[in-house]
Amino acid sequence: MNSLVNLQCKNITKEDPLLSKVEIDNYMASLKDWKIEDNNLKKNFSFKNYYQTLAFVNAIGWIIHQQNHHPDVTITYNLCKVAFTTHSINALSINDFICAAKIEDMINNNV
Repeated sequence: MNSLVNLQCKNITKEDPLLSKVEIDNYMASLKDWKIEDNNLKKNFSFKNYYQTLAFVNAIGWIIHQQNHHPDVTITYNLCKVAFTTHSINALSINDFICAAKIEDMINNNV
């Protein structure tokens, strides 16, 4: 995951090659509990209360703003659902995995 954490998202266009299954599998191996569903890279994050959920949303908001790559985020009292996809190509791109890795890094390092 370290290599993904150190990368920056880039502009992805339809001219860029799609990720291969091998590339996706390699990226997935570095992410804990993320899954691919309906062409989205998804993970649910559980918290003790609404305050913690909102704090998490604000923290990932900073990351995704810096990367200019924005997921769909759904929040409830103690749950945040994050789903990344690259809309410009209607598929997964390295940007999705970079942002997921940065979120994981934030959680693991209590940043």
